[in-house]
Amino acid sequence: MIGKTCLVTGATSGIGAVTAEELARKGATVVLVGRDPTRCEAALARIRQRTGNPRVEALVADLSSQAEVRLLAEEFRRRFDRLDVLVNNAGALFLERRETVDGIERTFALNHLAYFLLTILLRDLLEASSPSRVVIVSSEAHRGMTLDFDDLEGRRRYQGMMAYGRSKLANLLFARELARRLEGTGVTVNALHPGFVNSSFFSGHGTGYWAMRRLAGVFAISPEQGARTSVYLASAPEVEGVSGRYFIKRTPAEPSRAAKDDEAARRLWRVSEERTGLASPSP
Repeated sequence: MIGKTCLVTGATSGIGAVTAEELARKGATVVLVGRDPTRCEAALARIRQRTGNPRVEALVADLSSQAEVRLLAEEFRRRFDRLDVLVNNAGALFLERRETVDGIERTFALNHLAYFLLTILLRDLLEASSPSRVVIVSSEAHRGMTLDFDDLEGRRRYQGMMAYGRSKLANLLFARELARRLEGTGVTVNALHPGFVNSSFFSGHGTGYWAMRRLAGVFAISPEQGARTSVYLASAPEVEGVSGRYFIKRTPAEPSRAAKDDEAARRLWRVSEERTGLASPSP
């Protein structure tokens, strides 16, 4: 990975932090993204110290805010002239419905629209750096879900786990449509399930989060184990040129039928453009 530049979102803890560290250990220039400046600095120092790689930087952004996503893309462009790997990893589970500064339900905004907006804003840089890769962290939580296009933000009915599962289905549909649109450009797009990982993902307050932390303590895998597929898709020579696939434990897997619905993927793309104010090139 020497000579390659990687951007990893949600990189101050959990599988994002491990992913960033492993890519740095492989010699890449790694740019961490987190929303807390103090945690960004701590992660930056830790990764540099553990890997001996000085080419590790950090950018601060709250990815639930579209304005901050745009500023992040601008700052990255200002400081770096190439992007070989984009790992869309940041995400969260919200048991209560709230809206972002843009008036969009938090789960949909952070877990899907942030991936969409950041990737499209950096699309031309990815193409100019090809062969390059987009890695999208999804989840097996997508199974059994469908998108309700009449209520994508849970305004009529909100249930935290359902909103999360639908956002992970949206990740897979986005990966599928993006891979189609980038065919022939040298940019590959793959999604993955990291596993049930014991991390700060369940750090919220309340009995629901407490119960999930107890389950995670018994059944979950470590962040180091959870990051293996992300690192594999970002760096392994054997997946060079592989695109539009879903991976579990570094192995191609079949997602649900809903995740392979091309019409839903195209419709989600159009809705995402509307929600983010983007006008993308024709497919």
